[in-house]
Amino acid sequence: MRRVSPGIETVIEPVVSGLGYEYVGAQFGQAENGQTLRVFIDTENGVVVEDCVAVSKQLSAVLDVEDTIKSAYQLEVSSPGIDRPLFTVNQFTEQKNEVVKVKMAVAVDGRRNFKGRLVDVENDAAIVEVDGIDYALPVSDVEEAHLVAKL
Repeated sequence: MRRVSPGIETVIEPVVSGLGYEYVGAQFGQAENGQTLRVFIDTENGVVVEDCVAVSKQLSAVLDVEDTIKSAYQLEVSSPGIDRPLFTVNQFTEQKNEVVKVKMAVAVDGRRNFKGRLVDVENDAAIVEVDGIDYALPVSDVEEAHLVAKL
């Protein structure tokens, strides 16, 4: 799954925000049940099933009218969960000192996958320490990132 394009995001974000939820981010791609659009929402008090249903109904109607995604797909709306996905510079900044797993769209120092402590965010890049080495990962080049759940 990859982040959605900015064009799709411009359709999703106002719908989610207009319903009073925080738009965390969205992914689109091949999932277990075929092409899937996953939209993550949140509130200060967390998210319950009824929240996901409300956003899903409204978002489905708007996406059908806008016809932004040309192929058939499943729409999933959920909370970010304990392995919270990270999409923006601000979201990375909020998770400083946490363990993250990052998959890059563009290789950094010859690698695309990183798992380590998020040391800092500088110049729109997440600084992730892996095996004692700090890697500057441009947030704009992140394909997928999430927190590693503490068990």
